[in-house]
Amino acid sequence: MKRIVILGSTGSIGTSALEVIRVFPREFEVVGLSCHENVGLLRKQIALFKPEAVCITEPQSYRQFLSQTTKTGVKVLSGEEGLSLLAAWENVDIVLNGLVGAVGLKPTLAAIELGRRIALANKETLVMAGDLINQSARARGAEVLPVDSEHSAIWQCLRTGGKKEIKSLIITASGGPFHGQPELNLEKVSRKEALAHPTWYMGRKISVDSATLMNKGLEVIEAHWLFGVPPEKIRVVIHPQSIVHSLVEFVDNSVMAQMSLPDMKLPISYALFYPERKPLSDDSFNLTKIAALSFLEPDFRRFPCLNLAYEALRSGGTAPAVLNAANEVAVFGFLEEKVKFTRIPEVIREVLSKHQVKSSPQVEEIFEADAWARGRAEALLEQKSR
Repeated sequence: MKRIVILGSTGSIGTSALEVIRVFPREFEVVGLSCHENVGLLRKQIALFKPEAVCITEPQSYRQFLSQTTKTGVKVLSGEEGLSLLAAWENVDIVLNGLVGAVGLKPTLAAIELGRRIALANKETLVMAGDLINQSARARGAEVLPVDSEHSAIWQCLRTGGKKEIKSLIITASGGPFHGQPELNLEKVSRKEALAHPTWYMGRKISVDSATLMNKGLEVIEAHWLFGVPPEKIRVVIHPQSIVHSLVEFVDNSVMAQMSLPDMKLPISYALFYPERKPLSDDSFNLTKIAALSFLEPDFRRFPCLNLAYEALRSGGTAPAVLNAANEVAVFGFLEEKVKFTRIPEVIREVLSKHQVKSSPQVEEIFEADAWARGRAEALLEQKSR
């Protein structure tokens, strides 16, 4: 039985992971869970999975939980420090990092220090510090396995060929809620419209990232660090059906694709059980029920965030961390209705243009760049909201 910690257990990745674990109750012991503020759902998860420890990162929710919860025998941690303590909990085999944003980096590093298997859904970890993560994982003997459906697909396809045989990685994107609507004025889209993803149920931040195509840009950076492929060999195509999760083109021009109905439980299960596969349901994938599969070039002009991500990756060093921080601030500014949808890439571009990139940064320098970018982006949001 494997002992597992799930960071972000009340989010879409975390709840899907717990569904997988419920299918295989003899395979896993859930020893740690975390949430930001959804203490109601966390309380239900505690009753069901009986973890040894939990972490609540939002201070008011933490206090509320303590005041309203009778003794359960569960250790209750708080804040970002609590996430790292949970990732380093005693005798843990797997840490599934389903956190959203830069907050996911420190607990990943904590798990790597102990040589653990990290099932990584927190793409910001590799965006901010991919080189450091890879170096640390090699030194400590840790496994960093992708949970994002796109990177899981590439990983599975690469089991048929080696790194030297790769011609290109092809990452698919649904296109988000605004794909195929050239007449739509993006300057006037509402928060509700941006959150209406056509395929996946996701959290608010990642839903907006999908609408701007920044999510795909972050995945390009993540793929670079996971698979050691340069940016010029990583392509993005729009695939509205979300059936083909990504593809690998090899040097002989053959292409391997991984296909399934959209269900995050599949890549989660693959990371948890690797190198085995486990049956999750009796429902087979029926090709005859799929009317068509289409692939289109992304519109870099209409959705400039994707190009900004490529530029940051090519700049290297602290540039991707700055890109990520500025994007987080701009997205939450949009969600709080401080700025228009089209202001998101403008804020990111301006912050990147003012940043002096540090090459080969240490972790402290990455967090310094992150803090600088957040301050700069917040100042720009204040200007643009007046």
